[in-house]
Amino acid sequence: MGLLEGKTALVTGGGTGIGLASAKRMAAEGAHVFITGRRKTELDAAVEAIGAETATAVVGDISNLDDLDRLYEAIRARGKGLDVLFANASIAEFVPLEDITEEHFDIHFGVNVRGTLFTVQKALPVLNDGASVILNGSTNADSGAPAFGVYAASKAATRSFARTWANELKGRGIRVNAIAPGPTETPGLSGLQADAEQAAEFKQYLASQVPLGRLARPEEIAAAVLFLASGQSSFITGSSLYVDGGLNQI
Repeated sequence: MGLLEGKTALVTGGGTGIGLASAKRMAAEGAHVFITGRRKTELDAAVEAIGAETATAVVGDISNLDDLDRLYEAIRARGKGLDVLFANASIAEFVPLEDITEEHFDIHFGVNVRGTLFTVQKALPVLNDGASVILNGSTNADSGAPAFGVYAASKAATRSFARTWANELKGRGIRVNAIAPGPTETPGLSGLQADAEQAAEFKQYLASQVPLGRLARPEEIAAAVLFLASGQSSFITGSSLYVDGGLNQI
């Protein structure tokens, strides 16, 4: 039997990157996985990659509360509740302090903080007792990378949420943890740069900063997500698991 046999999971931002890799891994371990994201084309491709019998896609934006209501209604209609929630969806953009606009701030905190908060709050009625909630943080919450201040602050808020919610939900046996991925080979990472050449140079620079000498593969982050989702981490809550190749550790 798989580590999540018979369980139901939700991955936000499940169409690509870490979200898709995590949804694949959970499905391979026996879970039925709901995925959500803003782009239907990506979600349809993700369902095909995961397997239509084990994945359900619901198009939506986590910063839109009506979309979250539709998502949880679909999960409720399946009748088995929710055992794993991976609040993965987030956005990132480089903007130095002097160029930060209201729009830049509002969209980052609207998705990464407000969206994460209501993703978890609105899940509470369908979360089964003993469920696992995983929040996608970042090593940037601990560092002062130039031009990444708003993103880093939003991820520091995510880390704080994990601590508070772990305390608030302990009475139901619900564990809440964060993961802190280091630089990972995803479309989102490439999208931080203007073109393919700049993206390649940027990734080469990031890899040079990692003690293991390379970027993470999405599947490596997904393995950590699976650990926190499963009973193998049954005595872990309120923590932040660094999956960063030693970037913030050495």
